[in-house]
Amino acid sequence: MGFYGGSSGIFQTMDMTSLLLLLLSAALGWFWFDSMRALEVARNGGKQACSEAHVQFLDDTVANTGLALARDKYGSRVLRRTYRFEFSETGNTRLEGQLILLGDKIESVTMDPYQILP
Repeated sequence: MGFYGGSSGIFQTMDMTSLLLLLLSAALGWFWFDSMRALEVARNGGKQACSEAHVQFLDDTVANTGLALARDKYGSRVLRRTYRFEFSETGNTRLEGQLILLGDKIESVTMDPYQILP
């Protein structure tokens, strides 16, 4: 058998290593794109919650603070992401809100107590 023939172990190992690296790269790429999409959903959700509460959403302050596996209402495994954001009722204060995404859907939004201004 020649250099490339038969069951040469080194080439099978390299092929498996390449395949594993390719799969790992694909998984990391998917996770990054999914995280960017989820961040945009959280940013829009924070802006909407602030708009509905008549408070100011502060400078796109959405940041991921938690990540876990969970089940959605259909029993499928999805990522539950927790984000925090900042808002102000007067422009002089900085208060915090929290938004939880289950998959790509907003599960809940909570906000620190704030003054309701006339």
